[in-house]
Amino acid sequence: MLAIKFQRIGKKHQPSFRIVVAEKRSKLLSPPVEDLGYYDPFTKSAAVKKERAAYWLGIGAQPTPTVHNVFVKEGILSTSKIRVQMRKKKSAPEGESAPPKGAANASAAPQGETGAKTAEAGTGETRA
Repeated sequence: MLAIKFQRIGKKHQPSFRIVVAEKRSKLLSPPVEDLGYYDPFTKSAAVKKERAAYWLGIGAQPTPTVHNVFVKEGILSTSKIRVQMRKKKSAPEGESAPPKGAANASAAPQGETGAKTAEAGTGETRA
């Protein structure tokens, strides 16, 4: 199945994308079937070969959601934009915040106490 998708080009932290027609499951650097244009996310500018994009859409190539939104903006498609779901960043479980890197855990047992001995609440006695 053919897809119209982005192929990243550019340096680190300066992304720009080619809009290409390629196999849906192809590798990132595999050669595309056809190059349709480019998209620059910093300036939000895009240049698309409208006739060729319409041709590939006509024969069944499916655009990714972000490419679909670029095509709507450029006037190639007359449908509404698709909501693009971004991946959530991994964070600490809800209700807990991650301690700073160098900070020791305050709930850890003192070094002199072993796991076999437990302190009685309020009495100061220990059991073996």
